[in-house]
Amino acid sequence: MISKKEIIADRTYFQEKAKGCLAGLAVGDALGDLGRDQYYRQRYGIVTEVYDQAAGTDDTEFAILTARTLIDYQGEITLERVSSSWKKYILGQGGVHDRGGKPLYGAVANLNRGLEPPFSGIDNVMNNDDGAAMRIAPIGIINPGEPQRAAEMAEIEAQISHYGDGIWAARAVAPSVAAAMADGTTEEIIQVGLEQIPEDSWLGRKMAEAMNLCRQHKDILEVWDRLHTDFWTPSHSVSPEAIPQIYAIFHYSDTDFRQGLFWAANFGRDADTIAAVVGALCGAKHGLSCIPQTWIENIRHPAGVCLKFASKEDILLLAEQLVELCY
Repeated sequence: MISKKEIIADRTYFQEKAKGCLAGLAVGDALGDLGRDQYYRQRYGIVTEVYDQAAGTDDTEFAILTARTLIDYQGEITLERVSSSWKKYILGQGGVHDRGGKPLYGAVANLNRGLEPPFSGIDNVMNNDDGAAMRIAPIGIINPGEPQRAAEMAEIEAQISHYGDGIWAARAVAPSVAAAMADGTTEEIIQVGLEQIPEDSWLGRKMAEAMNLCRQHKDILEVWDRLHTDFWTPSHSVSPEAIPQIYAIFHYSDTDFRQGLFWAANFGRDADTIAAVVGALCGAKHGLSCIPQTWIENIRHPAGVCLKFASKEDILLLAEQLVELCY
């Protein structure tokens, strides 16, 4: 992994990686959503293409909210600033609309009641799911080569809606993105994430279990069933289920974008988030050029299904604006 100084010295390269990260997240989100759709599963068996009608989910639109918050506050966030941003871009536009995650609806309801972070996240339904981890990549983008700072900022951002494992999941993903932005190896990208998770937590125990599987088996096909059955949680996917699955798939893909999304998007269950995070990591590592141009155009302008303001955003322009925060 190289330093932040080295990355930002080449603005064009930095922009390419930032665009790759955000576009990779949005592509993964859309492809994973197709991959768990019954129509596409019946027709194709697996999905390998981002079709014209593909659209992202709350994963992409909340990542856009994180990016917009960082841009609005020049990369310096506090609990108060995150709350203000959610009020402006969510409450001010009618709330969380279709297809939002449970803790996102809960956090917005808490804000409506006057409850502020961290209690809007602590006293919240399903606050240990992956809804903070899915949106946290922009923080990694503005902290290339600085995983610890990325983790600290991720905790601030995540507290509005999550607690415990939900926050630790965000603290893991943001540093991993920061390492990928700084040309980290697969091992470095995974390790900086693992370092942020308490070993005695539910997420910590399941991450250790997933990494042990990866060390014991050379091929993802050997662990495919166990990644589903050993980590499955009843009723709803939570961070101790999805985050270990993400890191295992990323381990086996070895940062290869197409390979990573093939496995992630066809994983089932929480495939939109799994593919979104894998796509963000691989895109941050290799830049925009690793993503087919037609896919980029399909996801460049979100539909605004969950957050209405997101339909007015351009993912590639947001990436450029994030990069400018580092100068």
